[in-house]
Amino acid sequence: MGKKNSHILPLVIIGAGLIVLGLVAIGIIANAGNVSSDYSVTPATVNFPAPELTLNNMIGERVSITDYKQQIVLINNWATWCPPCKAEMPTLLKYYQEHVDEGFTLVGINAGDPADEVAKFVGDYKLTFPILLDPNNKSMIVFHNENLPSSYLIDRDGNVVLAWTGPINNAMLEKYVTPLLGQ
Repeated sequence: MGKKNSHILPLVIIGAGLIVLGLVAIGIIANAGNVSSDYSVTPATVNFPAPELTLNNMIGERVSITDYKQQIVLINNWATWCPPCKAEMPTLLKYYQEHVDEGFTLVGINAGDPADEVAKFVGDYKLTFPILLDPNNKSMIVFHNENLPSSYLIDRDGNVVLAWTGPINNAMLEKYVTPLLGQ
């Protein structure tokens, strides 16, 4: 009788662990659409030349990151289906509109969605900053980051100086981007 019970205990422990993991996964999935725009990651300080990247904008014109020389540029990789991308868009738009006259440009690079879905998203969110289409995820490749959203701040000398993996809130933009606008 003791041997039979000793085989059951490890199975009960493993089963209980799997149930807990399942409940945690369900909670994460259930809350995926409820990402708060107040949440933000802190950027990593980096220092490398902005990569060569040329993509089409919404009307089919070729646009290169280097077209924005002498400006502070925030590159934002996003997708229409990404909950944290959706959550940060109103904040990014507001910051862009408040600082565009100070030499700040926000370039949204869509990661592989069909052009019609991107156009609908841009209309729904009333985005006014440049949007580039990236059907082959070149931006995520040249920045070596497959996570969404991901953002990169390029200084006036063409160097990437900050990198975010995850959503950005206004406090982070004010703390890290605004001081560079006065330089």
